Amino acid sequence: MATGWNFHELYLWHDTGRAALFYPPGLTIEPGEHAENADTKRRFKNLMEVSGLTEQLVSLKSTAVSDEDLARFHSKDYIARIKADSSACGGEASPLTPFGHGSYEIACLAAGGTYAVMDAVLSGAVANGYALVRPPGHHAEAAQGMGFCLFGNIPVAILKARGVHEFDRVATVDWDVHHGNGTESAFYEDPGVLTISLHQEGLYPPNRGHAADRGKGKGEGYNINIPLPAGSGHGAYLAAFERVVLPALYKYKPDMIVVPSGFDGSAADPLGRMMLYSETYRHMTRMLKAAAADLCGGRLMMSHEGGYSAAYVPYCGLAVMEELADIKTAVDDPFLEEYAGYPGQELRPWQADAIAAAASLLGGIK
Repeated sequence: MATGWNFHELYLWHDTGRAALFYPPGLTIEPGEHAENADTKRRFKNLMEVSGLTEQLVSLKSTAVSDEDLARFHSKDYIARIKADSSACGGEASPLTPFGHGSYEIACLAAGGTYAVMDAVLSGAVANGYALVRPPGHHAEAAQGMGFCLFGNIPVAILKARGVHEFDRVATVDWDVHHGNGTESAFYEDPGVLTISLHQEGLYPPNRGHAADRGKGKGEGYNINIPLPAGSGHGAYLAAFERVVLPALYKYKPDMIVVPSGFDGSAADPLGRMMLYSETYRHMTRMLKAAAADLCGGRLMMSHEGGYSAAYVPYCGLAVMEELADIKTAVDDPFLEEYAGYPGQELRPWQADAIAAAASLLGGIK
């Protein structure tokens, strides 16, 4: 079966304005380009087309989610505020999360694109799939957007899919360099969704993503955080998968695996301090694909999150897509030799200690 692919030009029209990385300009901050801009996604899409891979995928169309769909996770007051500001001149979902005129409609389309891929995977129309959406979603809380995210693309899609498809358990594996706080919050008391986040320890948001945060009530034990020390590379991430992520998935036995897919853990990213490279993402995808084949009929889908190196995100993304589709294109990663050769790519003892601490908490999954 083929791999699904969702993209829409309007995703690139979401306007985050001018900034110095993410700080708004002023008399002491020179205007520049906001870190969450369209370029990384455009270049990812372009490299997919240049490689010839896009034409071998199943194109899945976006249909915007409704206010009612959003309200499965978000508060009605928050939805109304974003909608009103978007209809005017734009605003901020929270400090440092700006948006422009029309961003409400684009964010609804992005959540709809995520749902379109999820729906196609659950219905068996495709084997797996990827939604290259924007704005991202994994930081958005019920009553507040943050971290460049307006709405929770994946929580909204999962909750909508529950009303359409019969499934009991979903597992999310978030490999964005920042903690997936919004996804965690959405399902913190819900044993029907196992949330796993691998992230740089203490990076963003502040005071979130601790290993001790394991869920609450009926959801206790079904939230797993793997906070990795800054400077972690290929060896640390693969060890985290082998010792925590895969054992958790095999214990939980989900009906589908969902990946909030950020490429800001790469060695080139300006907003993270990890050392991953394209082959790391390829290997993690291969592991998840094999787990999905064993556990849930291959049902695996991904929705795009962060990644702020316009030069390097496309090569990480292409590696993931080649692995999902089981097609190797003629495009090679020109940065691979340099980044893979960085000292410290092997698993270090202090990284192994952090992974062991997370692995010790797997007993709560039933």
